[in-house]
Amino acid sequence: MDYNFEREKNEAIQAGERALVSLREADNQLNSAKNWGVVDLLGGGLFTDLMKHSKMGNARECLEQAKRDLQGFSRELQDVNISQALNLNTGDFLTFADFFFDGLIADWLMQDRINDARRQVENAIRRVEEILRNLRMM
Repeated sequence: MDYNFEREKNEAIQAGERALVSLREADNQLNSAKNWGVVDLLGGGLFTDLMKHSKMGNARECLEQAKRDLQGFSRELQDVNISQALNLNTGDFLTFADFFFDGLIADWLMQDRINDARRQVENAIRRVEEILRNLRMM
C-alpha cells in the first residue's frame, strides 16, 4: 500500500478534532466541579459535596476519554511525520480527603487540584488547536 500524505493528514486532523471535543467537554465538567467547589467553600453541605463529586466523576471520565483521544492523535501525527508529546495528567482529585475530612483545608486543596486540571486541559486545547492549524496549512 502506498503512502498517501493527504489521507494521513486528514486522519490526523479528524483525530485532533476528536481530541478537541473531549478536551472541551472535560473543561466544561471541570468548570462545573469548580463552581460547586466554590459553593462548598462558602458553606455547602452534603448535597453540595455530592454534586461536586458527581461533576468531578464526570470530569474524570471526560479526562480519560481526552487522554485516549490525545494518544490517538499522537499516533496519527506520527503517520505524517510530526512528533508531539500530548500528555494529560488527570491526577487524584483528593476525593477521599474531601469526603472524610470535609473541612476548609481539604476543600481548598480540592479547588487547587480542579484549577490545576483545568489549566492542563486549557493548555492541551491550545496545543491541539495549534497543531491542527499547522496541519491544515501543510
